[in-house]
Amino acid sequence: MAVITKRKISLTNQSERGLVLGLVRRVFAENGHEYFRQYAVVVFCLVLASGATAFLAWVMRSVIDEIFVAQNRAVLVSLPLAVFAAFVVRGVSTYWQGVILSRIGNNLVARYQRRLFRHLTELSVDFFHENRSTHLAAKINQNVSGIRDTLNLTITSIARDFLSLVFLVGVMIWLDPLLSAIALLAGPFIAWTMSSLAKKLRHATRQSIDLNARVLGSMQEAAQGITVVKAFTMEEVLRRRIEDLIVKAEARSNRIAAITERSGPITESLAGIAVAAVIAWSGYRAIAYGYSPGGLFGFITALLLAYEPAKRLAKLQVQLERALVNAQMIYEVLDIEPRQADPADARELAAIRGEIRFDAVEFGYHPGEPVLRGLSFTAPAGRTTALIGASGGGKSTVIALIQRFYDVEGGRILVDGEDIRHVTKASLRRHIAYVSQQPYMFEGTIRDNIRFGRPEASDAEVEAAAKMAQATEFIDAQPRGFDTPLGENGMTLSGGQRQRLSIARALVRDAPILLLDEATSALDTRSEILVQQALEEAMKNRTVIVVAHRLSTIVNADQILVVDGGEIVEQGTHGELLDRPTSVYSRFHNLQSRPAAAARALAESVTR
Repeated sequence: MAVITKRKISLTNQSERGLVLGLVRRVFAENGHEYFRQYAVVVFCLVLASGATAFLAWVMRSVIDEIFVAQNRAVLVSLPLAVFAAFVVRGVSTYWQGVILSRIGNNLVARYQRRLFRHLTELSVDFFHENRSTHLAAKINQNVSGIRDTLNLTITSIARDFLSLVFLVGVMIWLDPLLSAIALLAGPFIAWTMSSLAKKLRHATRQSIDLNARVLGSMQEAAQGITVVKAFTMEEVLRRRIEDLIVKAEARSNRIAAITERSGPITESLAGIAVAAVIAWSGYRAIAYGYSPGGLFGFITALLLAYEPAKRLAKLQVQLERALVNAQMIYEVLDIEPRQADPADARELAAIRGEIRFDAVEFGYHPGEPVLRGLSFTAPAGRTTALIGASGGGKSTVIALIQRFYDVEGGRILVDGEDIRHVTKASLRRHIAYVSQQPYMFEGTIRDNIRFGRPEASDAEVEAAAKMAQATEFIDAQPRGFDTPLGENGMTLSGGQRQRLSIARALVRDAPILLLDEATSALDTRSEILVQQALEEAMKNRTVIVVAHRLSTIVNADQILVVDGGEIVEQGTHGELLDRPTSVYSRFHNLQSRPAAAARALAESVTR
């Protein structure tokens, strides 16, 4: 049993080493060629700095023997100048390598931020439903520097610390091979200690990143939902929850600090033993055999100068482990494959009339829980089709599937006879304007938010769309009109005002297909009437699909589809459906048109 356990541990360690090496190779493969010239300059500067450091140790022997022992006046100027020149070379080289590495690092972070955002926008909608956006943003913000740290740590460790150590050890061996052997005895013990600490650090670092992401995400959510927090007096509950996360994150960070700094006493003690042994042995030889103090001083100088790069190299695995954990978590996001990638032979959807046909469509968000069951209907081009029904019946799902936010599990969705799975998503969505039930406002001005519908739209077109959406009245009342900056998600505006901006954004797109998902749900009666008039004008010569609960908004629709349990149970115009007294649509109409008391009585009779 013990043999099997040891074998499993060995295989696990080999697997982890393979993952680490593979991750390092990937980082260099993706970025090495991009920064080859800059890194070449950095390496050159580091080599100069390492050489200058080794020269300082080497020249100490001549300084002691020639100046202090032999009292040679001929070298009284040349040797101090040589020492000064070495410090200048080291200082200038260190400056330039630091500046260039910072520029590379900043550019790397910017590149991966752009790459991450581009990748996130390519992922399907279900990814964002499965992952909390605040936690995702916080985790990315913490980890994006991992690529930079991996590259810079590796380059500086090899070109600066490793070369400095090699040069200085070379000087030590040249000055005294036996003392060098004594000094280097501590090396294997330090390396073993660092390897052991690095394994413990990997797991702790990942937990710390997750906890900190949850802390930042919770704070961001509380800020976004501050009105709900205060309305339900949730302040104390959220404080306790966040404080609990902060305590756990602090404890995990303290553990990381303890693991990381644990190397200090060990390396210092081992290095102290080596230095003490060198001083004792060299002192004995100087007293007993009259060895030159210059050689001893030069050796000790080289040994002390070698200590810092040796200590940094000893900690490299621990530091690199933390950087690689960050880099790995970034790649975990980048390696997620979009579930709705365009097929290789996907075509561009050209100019369209806008006919939409659902052909026996099957779909469910979760396995074994169908939302649409063989749904079939046709929305004629240039006409308005309304979907009504109880909540959860699948109406909003129809809107999502037309935009291909999800792929159907069975059947087909056709636009002008083209299966939308065989055209590019971008070309499909260019022909669609969408107004959601919960309008979202982005950072920027009112004008910017309307122009998101069509970035190339002129100011005149933006203002015309706002006028058509009955939004000009409140826009003109803003401090800077169309150029008024909006707060987060437009919180400075009312729900109805945000909805009218969302409608203006859809109108400026000027697309042949218009999807309205409860587009007037946030409007008061007056605004609803005004916007409905605007929408009726905008609906002309467009294919419109309207999801609505208020029947007053769909009475003029060319066809009304009653959706129940993922199926079409009734179909017709407003008048045709009302002519069927027992129809589901008639019951909806009666419920909304009767006084409140009658509606309650009707609801009670239905529940019985």
